[in-house]
Amino acid sequence: MSIRSSQERYELVGKLINEIKIRKYSYETGKAYILYVKTYLRSGLTPKEFLLYYSNRSSSTLRTIYFALKFFYEHVLHEQFKEDLPLGKQNRKLPVILSKEEINLMLLKTTNITHHLVLLVLYYAGLRLNELRNLEWQDIDYDRDLINVRVAKGNQERQVFFHTKIKDALRTYPKQNQGLVFLSQHGQKYCKRSIQQIVKNAAKKAGITKQVSPHTLRHCFATHLLENGADIRYIQHLLGHKNLETTQIYTHVANNDIKKLAHML
Repeated sequence: MSIRSSQERYELVGKLINEIKIRKYSYETGKAYILYVKTYLRSGLTPKEFLLYYSNRSSSTLRTIYFALKFFYEHVLHEQFKEDLPLGKQNRKLPVILSKEEINLMLLKTTNITHHLVLLVLYYAGLRLNELRNLEWQDIDYDRDLINVRVAKGNQERQVFFHTKIKDALRTYPKQNQGLVFLSQHGQKYCKRSIQQIVKNAAKKAGITKQVSPHTLRHCFATHLLENGADIRYIQHLLGHKNLETTQIYTHVANNDIKKLAHML
């Protein structure tokens, strides 16, 4: 597709942004779509040529580009996206899982009150990084022992249990009636990198050599629940997964059945 005029490109990108906003796509998805569509419009290539240009990238990136172009054609140009490219299934790596002892050691070694609470909420509520950053005091329901996750991926609001470990930690934490729970030293919302560094530092202090990220604690939340006998459909709800298939990856890392097999030899 060749768009000769920069004014035309500007107008098309403006329409793309509006369509993304209307559908309330996440910031990360919207940012990626805008980036790739802008590049596509400047390239003068066909969709297939454009995808071939990025063919050396990961399958995940290639899929994002494909769906960005598909979205652009269908919702901005109002044209059928004729390309039916054979996209291979994403190679899903098994997540890194920490033992409960490793989790406890990370908590023990983290003495900063706020950092300690960050770890508790990531693990004992299974929140995503952005869900933690956007958690507000009014989202915590003390009467019903629930945490309302309102700013969730895909705008899929959900509820998770308010674990006693988090409740106990909040007793010594400066409580407000409203606003964000987690604020930086400058009174601003925590940036992603700060949260990532908190988790990384905690793992380092605990002597853990595995690659640990905030999402690792969410993986541990799900896996440990599964190992303790929780129904996978309840775990799906707690994680906010649309498809059960996404949650089922934890059946591959839960080690109860694997350990049973060892005793058969």
